[in-house]
Amino acid sequence: MDDELRERVEREAEKHALLNAVKHESDADVGAIMGPLMGDNPDFRQHGDEIPGIAGGVIGRVNDLPYEEKRERLEDLAPEELAEIEAEDEEDEHDLPDLPNADDYDEVRMRCAPNPNGPWHVGHARMPAVIGSYKDRYDGWFCVRFDDTDPETKRPDLDAYDAILEDLDYLGFEPDAIYRASDRLEIYYEHARELIEMGGAYTCSCSGEEFSELKNNGEPCPHRDKDAETVRSEFEDMIAGDYESGEMVLRVKTDIEHKNPALRDWVAFRMIDTPHPREEASEYRCWPMLDFQSGVDDHLLEITHIIRGIDLQDSAKRQQFVYDYFGWEYPEVVHWGHVQLDAYDVKMSTSTISELIDQGELDGWDDPRAPTLKSLRRRGIRGEAIVESMIGLGTSTTDVDLAMSTVYANNRELIDDEADRRFLVREGNQVPLGGSPPDEATPPLHPDHEERGVREIPVGDSVMLEPEDVPRREERVWLKGLGCFQFTRDVLQYTGEDLEVVREGDVDVVHWVPADERVPVRMRTMEGDVRGHAEPGVADLEAGELVQFERVGFARIDRHEDDSADEDGADTGETVVYYAHP
Repeated sequence: MDDELRERVEREAEKHALLNAVKHESDADVGAIMGPLMGDNPDFRQHGDEIPGIAGGVIGRVNDLPYEEKRERLEDLAPEELAEIEAEDEEDEHDLPDLPNADDYDEVRMRCAPNPNGPWHVGHARMPAVIGSYKDRYDGWFCVRFDDTDPETKRPDLDAYDAILEDLDYLGFEPDAIYRASDRLEIYYEHARELIEMGGAYTCSCSGEEFSELKNNGEPCPHRDKDAETVRSEFEDMIAGDYESGEMVLRVKTDIEHKNPALRDWVAFRMIDTPHPREEASEYRCWPMLDFQSGVDDHLLEITHIIRGIDLQDSAKRQQFVYDYFGWEYPEVVHWGHVQLDAYDVKMSTSTISELIDQGELDGWDDPRAPTLKSLRRRGIRGEAIVESMIGLGTSTTDVDLAMSTVYANNRELIDDEADRRFLVREGNQVPLGGSPPDEATPPLHPDHEERGVREIPVGDSVMLEPEDVPRREERVWLKGLGCFQFTRDVLQYTGEDLEVVREGDVDVVHWVPADERVPVRMRTMEGDVRGHAEPGVADLEAGELVQFERVGFARIDRHEDDSADEDGADTGETVVYYAHP
């Protein structure tokens, strides 16, 4: 190998070593750079036995440089490649890919279009999480548009409009505008009239079975060639409510021989006899199908990007026919797969949850067993934790699994620092104390925040322990915040030993509550209610406060039931808490 070639090998090896080191912010790896080095310089291959030795020496020198010097040297040798790496790094800061062609628009405008047939389940959170995040990234705009033009099959729930907006607020997003499609029927009628004048729609009185057979055979409906005047007159009769449900529809004229039968002359308007639950819309009987209503609204609201499920691919294709008639430009579309959720026995479906509530199987939308945002909120899980989890799923077109453990981990990071510690014993056993232990235990409110102080827990004559924490005979145990005890003759005898016995690994540390001043607790969980006893200070906590029950998990104080007393005068007032997660 001559000196000129050797110098070139060293220069190229240095460049690839720097690229590898800067990209991974670590030392360059010989094996990682050999492929790119030889690929970019095929003439090196005839010297393949010499190249690794030369490259190895160069890589050693590169690895001796501090990171900033590596970057500066790479900027001198290969500024364009460095720019690409830094662009990739910037993109990697986002779990979400860039929106397609976002730079082509003055403003990114998106819409969240819920069907208000009930509060949101957990899967619904993905749409606002992603849209809200894109809005922040692009300094864009997004609206909530309630697609409520089906008063029969997907009948709106009047309470759901506000419930969904509350869920959106819980997730941390505020829409720039709010619309109800049921307020906009005259807009849809006017666009249908224009479409009729263009010859792009016709009224059809075929039964569903008749049209389906024609459609599947690629044969035109006998009403397809009606003159515009007749179509316009019959459509006005539809608006006036002169037809019964199923008697007349308005179809968009597409391609009756289209290879996809689902796109052939699809229904734009149909008759529905069931009144809309909103008083403002209750007189209407001629209702647009979602593809027509949504397509018109997306144009009028200047939506630039639509995110929808992969199962709705045909919607864009159907709507494209309308857009072509009007000469509109269709928005960018991102399709994604469905979210599948673990940890719940209840199906993640609004209709299923509603049925279980009606049947008394669930207490309501915020029952801890329900996979709803209302339930998570009541359990003390932050909306931010859900958003982070949803963003982490990206926008894959395949179905994705969301593990609730991910949500819990995100939430733990958010609340661990603020949640003070308390003791809760589930289904406890009462055990007497002996040996003159301290009169009061003073465990810290939070182990990482001495400034918050301690809890003052009176000890009394006996304690409540969880059954598995009751020691065997002559076994020692450390009652957290109190001290070391030995279980002798069915009594926990105070030994006075210091914490060293715990450090040596001979003594288990357990939580406890004083039997005489315990607070009855009902903890609502995903598996059902759990009865227990808490330290006395829990009765003074405010509703909504988050705590960590040591060795049990995080929970939200929901309420304190009215105090009452049994025949012996003992307090039976109950504190209700909702379990969040470990």
